[in-house]
Amino acid sequence: MKPLRECTVAVVGLGLMGGSLAGALHGSCRSVIGVARRPETAARAERLHLVDHGTTDEKLVLPRADVVILATPVRTIIRQLERIPSLLSEGCLLMDLGSTKAEIVAAMAQLPPYIHPLGGHPMCGKESSGIEAADPTLYHDRTFILTPLARTPAEAINLGRSIVAAVGARPLILDPIRQDRLAATLSHLPYLLACALILTADATTSRDPAAWEIVASGFRDTTRVAGSDVTMMLDILLTNRKAVLEAASAFRTVFDELVGLTGDASEAPLRASLRASRKERRRMFP
Repeated sequence: MKPLRECTVAVVGLGLMGGSLAGALHGSCRSVIGVARRPETAARAERLHLVDHGTTDEKLVLPRADVVILATPVRTIIRQLERIPSLLSEGCLLMDLGSTKAEIVAAMAQLPPYIHPLGGHPMCGKESSGIEAADPTLYHDRTFILTPLARTPAEAINLGRSIVAAVGARPLILDPIRQDRLAATLSHLPYLLACALILTADATTSRDPAAWEIVASGFRDTTRVAGSDVTMMLDILLTNRKAVLEAASAFRTVFDELVGLTGDASEAPLRASLRASRKERRRMFP
């Protein structure tokens, strides 16, 4: 396979993740082509210098790409994996940026043998979406999970690593089932919790006009991810349903225990649990 600096890279989907990736790759490869659904998005990506060329015609550009990166919602990626293989050249590296991996990797396993598949999940993002939110520094110093298939050749994995390095991220190779289980607790469950907190606040405080006058940074920070793109998050939850439900069940157990301790007459057990939580948080984020 060609080294990255000689590759033409096509990024399909120019929202936050795809636009940011395209901009971050700019200058590290031969050229970056952006494929969008809407002409105005493609034109905007060009004006922002995120891509060398933006288009809505994937049939025109994908056959000449050495690397194709799918940066669309998870279920869209799965549909694209059924549709676009006939457009790709022999030896093309096909990556994705989907936040769940098991179903995507299963679909990649059905690709023709002349295509080299490599799953990917960058652990970054914002609550804002669209090409206007694109930021070429989004991936800097973030973990970028790669989930190769058994059929993925070493040279394709190495090219994937080069892409990760070019955008300033750190590669981490994981099995797709393991990645989905970890992401369920560390990424997907927090979104549900943020949504639940917003809905709880709305149900219990919305009639009091002072509520949003006293809201503090803790509430704002805790609920930030509730502003994420709904289509993207819906796809994530529904394609990682089993692992998310298991994480939610574990959370309910721990939360109910804390609520129970709050209601107890003795404060010592609650203090011990809160101290343990504080200590673990400091260990995670020193």
